[in-house]
Amino acid sequence: MGREKIVVIDFGGQYNQLVARRVRECNVYCEIYSYKTDMEKIREMEPKGIILTGGPNSVYEEGAPSCGRELFELGVPVLGLCYGAQLMSHVLGGHVCKAPVREYGRIEVTVDQSSRLFGDVSEKTICWMSHNDYIEKPAPGFRVIAHTADCPVAAAEWAERGLYAIQFHPEVLHTQEGSKMLHNFVYEICGCAGDWRMDSFVETSIRAIREKVGSGKVLCALSGGVDSSVAAVMLAKAVGDQLTCVFVDHGLLRKNEGDEVEEVFGPNGPYDLHFIRVNAQERFYGKLKGVEEPERKRKIIGEEFIRVFEEESKKIGKVDFLVQGTIYPDVVESGLGGESAVIKSHHNVGGLPDYVDFKEIIEPLRELFKDEVRKAGLELGIPEKLVYRQPFPGPGLGIRIVGEVTAEKVKMVQDADAIYREEIAAAGLPHTPDQYFAALTNMRSVGVMGDERTYDYAVALRAVNTVDFMTAEASQIPWEVLQRVTSRIVNEVAHVNRVLYDITSKPPGTVEFE
Repeated sequence: MGREKIVVIDFGGQYNQLVARRVRECNVYCEIYSYKTDMEKIREMEPKGIILTGGPNSVYEEGAPSCGRELFELGVPVLGLCYGAQLMSHVLGGHVCKAPVREYGRIEVTVDQSSRLFGDVSEKTICWMSHNDYIEKPAPGFRVIAHTADCPVAAAEWAERGLYAIQFHPEVLHTQEGSKMLHNFVYEICGCAGDWRMDSFVETSIRAIREKVGSGKVLCALSGGVDSSVAAVMLAKAVGDQLTCVFVDHGLLRKNEGDEVEEVFGPNGPYDLHFIRVNAQERFYGKLKGVEEPERKRKIIGEEFIRVFEEESKKIGKVDFLVQGTIYPDVVESGLGGESAVIKSHHNVGGLPDYVDFKEIIEPLRELFKDEVRKAGLELGIPEKLVYRQPFPGPGLGIRIVGEVTAEKVKMVQDADAIYREEIAAAGLPHTPDQYFAALTNMRSVGVMGDERTYDYAVALRAVNTVDFMTAEASQIPWEVLQRVTSRIVNEVAHVNRVLYDITSKPPGTVEFE
């Protein structure tokens, strides 16, 4: 059967990747599948347990995402969360309707501690609610195991069948004992052993890559970011000099970043890699001329990446495999892993052209969330400085420049971003934001510089705190730091006369601008 697994079935809610992330924190492997996935496929996976996610619909509406009774008859424990709880009740004969009182936010829940789901959970515990509908009457066979002042069925169970329905969201950090509940589900109810660990993942991956590649030649797309760096070192340990790393400087990197990448991975760096740097700035700017739509920019940058790799691979002879640093959120957010809307298409997932001249693409990190990638990097012996560097998107500054990309705009955003990063580092904040950068808006406005009126661009500063990049809150950077950054940017960066600070959380915003 291979690795033990919990399957998350996605009904389109905003926290769905977070559910999988929390299960993995319990050292249990977890994958997300759409509710449209064929039941036979789910059965063949032999999951140890199934979790049904939240979602924006009402279960009783025509066309709402649903599932058949057979899902609850697989003989596998099932945990329904929010919409998933209502769906379980609805399908099995309970009654779900609009709630007389909508519950949203932190709510005190009283739980029945005799339930295995709530073992070691306080009798009164704070949970995160977000629902308009509620379970008015549980399905036959179920008993109520939690309630709130306004929600008589906050949780219900049919313990003999391993079926559990909870109206709140244990996966979000606002649910104070949510991790305990998920831990109870995967260990006490599903009987998982907890064998998902990073040291064994790295070891197994290296062995699997070696086996797959055989004597073939491998080309690695190295951007110098965390994901591609970890992928490159993993491949180097697996196949040594069969690997060539191609670093494409597309002119959309942060200030001086091309030279920094070459310093680490080039001939004088600590890794024994075949390293090729391709300076393709003008080629990318030419392709992006006049293009303003974000998805088109992503696709163009992605396609051009692949074309450059094809050309380089022809120069070095036959190449059998292309390596990419795709990670699990890329897969899910590109609409390939769950039911959530396509939020973005990275060049390394959704943006691939139809024709790619390689036998196969190897994506060694495809199963990992970002913080798991960092753990794998440390496991591989990559220096902390590199492992914990700021995340940077595949299309680079192409999606931090709103509207058309030009060499002049790239220089503006590079300079502004470098000032921002310098000042954040110098401020020695007690909690450095998990990601921060400057973006160039497409907005121009009137300003005054010296005695003259100007009509120039506005730079937007972004800084967020997050655990897993599924959700994020804007960082509260001290006012004096923002003032210092603003003063320097408008004085030192040509054609910028205004600085804005973005305080939008994710959701509803995304971390990046495009």
